[in-house]
Amino acid sequence: MTTAPKTNARGAATTAATPDIDAFTRPYWDAAAEGRLLLRHCAACDRPHHYPREFCPHCWSEDVDWRQASGRATLYTWSVVHRNDLPPFGERVPYVAAVVDLAEGPRMMTQLVDVPEADLRVGMDLTVSFRPEGDVAVPVFTTSTPSDPGGQLT
Repeated sequence: MTTAPKTNARGAATTAATPDIDAFTRPYWDAAAEGRLLLRHCAACDRPHHYPREFCPHCWSEDVDWRQASGRATLYTWSVVHRNDLPPFGERVPYVAAVVDLAEGPRMMTQLVDVPEADLRVGMDLTVSFRPEGDVAVPVFTTSTPSDPGGQLT
């Protein structure tokens, strides 16, 4: 017996790499589709945070809003993935799973693209880019500098 592929609310096929989008995260994904990275920012303690939450993880205030990030980051750590059996990741190996320090302060899990493994260094400068993933764009990072400081679609 075969099972039908999973689809999102718009009927597009989804995979493990396709994010779940709801009303709260819609602004984040809409901005990503435009080549912009958004962060949540707390008005009470004046600190940004990521991943998106409806409250500030620093002071617990609910007075948070979306702000555009610079798109700049430095590499905190990484792992080169040589095997992943979960579609669609298996066809992407090897790939670099990474944690980056965004210029605004928060850390973000991501993938590095177009960076040779031999060139990876803790603290290296990175810039956000966006990879189409189904009907959304997912932030990834690279060493190339886009013309728009908010990112670029790849």
